[in-house]
Amino acid sequence: MDRLPAYDHKIVLITGGLGFIGSNMAHRLAACSRAKIRIVDSLHPACGGNPRNLDDIVRPAEVHTFDMRDAAKLRETVRDVDVVFNLAGQISHIDSMDHPLQDLQANAEAHLGLLETCRAHNPGARIVFSSTRQCYGRPQRLPVDEEHPILPLDINGVNKYAGESYHRIYRQAHGLETCSLRLTNTYGPRQLIRHSRQGFIGWFIHQILCDDEIVLFGGGTQIRDLTYVDCVVDALLLAGSHPDAPGRIYNLAGPQPVSLLEIVEMMIAISGKGRYRIAPFPEEHRRIDIGSYYGSSARIQAELGWRPRVELREGLSRALEFFEKRRHMYLKA
Repeated sequence: MDRLPAYDHKIVLITGGLGFIGSNMAHRLAACSRAKIRIVDSLHPACGGNPRNLDDIVRPAEVHTFDMRDAAKLRETVRDVDVVFNLAGQISHIDSMDHPLQDLQANAEAHLGLLETCRAHNPGARIVFSSTRQCYGRPQRLPVDEEHPILPLDINGVNKYAGESYHRIYRQAHGLETCSLRLTNTYGPRQLIRHSRQGFIGWFIHQILCDDEIVLFGGGTQIRDLTYVDCVVDALLLAGSHPDAPGRIYNLAGPQPVSLLEIVEMMIAISGKGRYRIAPFPEEHRRIDIGSYYGSSARIQAELGWRPRVELREGLSRALEFFEKRRHMYLKA
């Protein structure tokens, strides 16, 4: 892995740092820089935080376990930080519809509190927020770029866009160095695979490992783009250090669009096991399904020089191998 001199001797805070993307960020910073790594995670049982995600990290991180809405603890944690990777949140679309007020707290209130704390106690920190392509809702054109209308279909999309908007406003009104990345389907080592409520790829991995039948809703013809977690970490690190990133919003996109059926067939071919069947959409899924989606990452490629570097087959092979070796750590609650 390439060295990260821009982060040497910096204090880096990762909110949600025991979760999927946050823990991969911590591993990268520990291996490739001399940054002091500080983590905040609530370890909420419904979310993806897992202390085992830091197993084998080459340098220890400073870990704080509390809800980000705890203003006193947050104030002490952000006071001397140089860069904040704000990755905390609730990502289940179904859970956001079942428990909308909890989603509001996790994806809007907590982030407004973080920004206000930084404004008051550390206004010089760079803050990079992980937003989502779910802001766009059902695409009106493909590929989706950053100028596409914002029409989320579920509570999660509304609240994540609110969190993103708070970051934009604190840049415009208070001068904070904020930047937002709209992530698409991220996959790879350390993601939550215990249940199906936090993304289809993690659940497909679970079913492959358990040799269960994969159920593809709606025929499997829906198109998606996927980004391997290392590529997402690349983008976050660029946004945390590049002089042109503050004030900007960027889409991430996968190397190529692919259907859900193609993804499943590729995973079965890689693992040498697995089976699937086609089924109609359950009503709770059908109401919030966005249909086919793939994005354009032309803006971040042009301005920050990012592009996905791990092709889908390679990424799926790495992910399946990682979880096969650690199934005792990730398959059960």
